[in-house]
Amino acid sequence: MSETNPGTNPATNQPPRRVRGMKRIAIGTLVVLAAGVGVTAWASGRDGGCGGGHGMGGPGMGGPGMMGSGRMVDRMLDGLNATEAQRTQIRQITQAAAADAKTQFETGRALREKGMALMTAPTIDTAAVDALRQQMLAQHDQMSKKMMETMVAVANVLTPEQRAKFAERMKMRADERRERMQRRQGESGPKS
Repeated sequence: MSETNPGTNPATNQPPRRVRGMKRIAIGTLVVLAAGVGVTAWASGRDGGCGGGHGMGGPGMGGPGMMGSGRMVDRMLDGLNATEAQRTQIRQITQAAAADAKTQFETGRALREKGMALMTAPTIDTAAVDALRQQMLAQHDQMSKKMMETMVAVANVLTPEQRAKFAERMKMRADERRERMQRRQGESGPKS
């Protein structure tokens, strides 16, 4: 009797191409949206938005950091033949996520500052340090959950074909980044 899992190719014991493709789509979506939300959170954490002035991304442009987030979403959707309705819906999802990310970023910053105060105190309070560690874990878990909810919401707006195309683009970009990194490592490697 063969020892294969149900739904696998008996010759290779691999899941069907469709399952592997869906995993790639999920991973690609996760990477891009995580980067988008993370960058927006980072940008939103600065006083006054991007650059701290009234220029791009400042007041009147959808709030701190929103201008960059909108461009990022548009670039993400370019080449997917996304309808204007899809673009609008995805922008709304990512803008709501960015607002939440800003709050999460501020909470994280406050926790890090508290950690610095604990670690630079004349006497280290290990119970307080551990309590802070647990707060940080809970905050990271909450951020991760919100990010995943955002990714699922965006993925549900796209068609299966758009998600597949998007995953393929993300794979190509990852391959290009890997090649650039390898070239850089080769250029900066040991000299004889």
